[in-house]
Amino acid sequence: MNLSGNTILITGGASGIGLAFAENFMKAGNKVIIVGRRENKLAEAKEKFPELHTRVCDVSVEEERIQLIDWVTETFPDLNMIVNNAGIQQRVNLLNDKKEWSYYQNEIAINVEAPIHLSMLLIPHFLKQKQATILNVTSGLAIQPGVWVPIYSATKAAMHSFTVTLRQQLENTNVEVIEVLPPAVNTDLGGAGLHTFGAPLDDFINAIFEGLKNQQLEIGYGGTEKRLFASKEELEQGMKNAWENFLKRNPDFQN
Repeated sequence: MNLSGNTILITGGASGIGLAFAENFMKAGNKVIIVGRRENKLAEAKEKFPELHTRVCDVSVEEERIQLIDWVTETFPDLNMIVNNAGIQQRVNLLNDKKEWSYYQNEIAINVEAPIHLSMLLIPHFLKQKQATILNVTSGLAIQPGVWVPIYSATKAAMHSFTVTLRQQLENTNVEVIEVLPPAVNTDLGGAGLHTFGAPLDDFINAIFEGLKNQQLEIGYGGTEKRLFASKEELEQGMKNAWENFLKRNPDFQN
């Protein structure tokens, strides 16, 4: 992909990885539109970066996704890139499930339904552009699941699979499909303070943009890229080790 001269839509763009993408894309000479559920967070991002365009949208709702794409393609007819970044992560004790299904279904809607639907809605528009890009932010947990976040891991595995098949179907078109597989990054994903042990956000986003410059289609960081080539045994052992370490840090999780 070209790193400049694009018009880019970023979901979940008001904070964390999404806002870091927005900042770096703008620095590279792109027009950026961010969407999110919370108007106050979008306003904070707009105050920090006045050149941003913003739109309130709950991507878990089908009607709002359709309205978003109708609005963005009409307002920005040169739109040629989407970063499907919006996501939530919920720790789930499957041995002690007490919440209503809607709590879990929301994670699936945001993490899987939204990026698949938005991609499908935009493909006809993107095919009319000189060049276009669909960038899906998945996770290292798509390859090696985190036992404490079973639904999140499953949603990211689904998005990894979708991204691979989407890339194959669009292989002979002008639409490029890129996957970014973050490790734990120091953001508020899952709740404030849960990922302070994670990779520094600036280091992570700088590495991702280096991968984009190098025309990589699958971009990891801090070992997540290695999971794409790891053996089944290595992945299973890594999953078990991570689960044991999690339980040591969170001994009451299964109570």
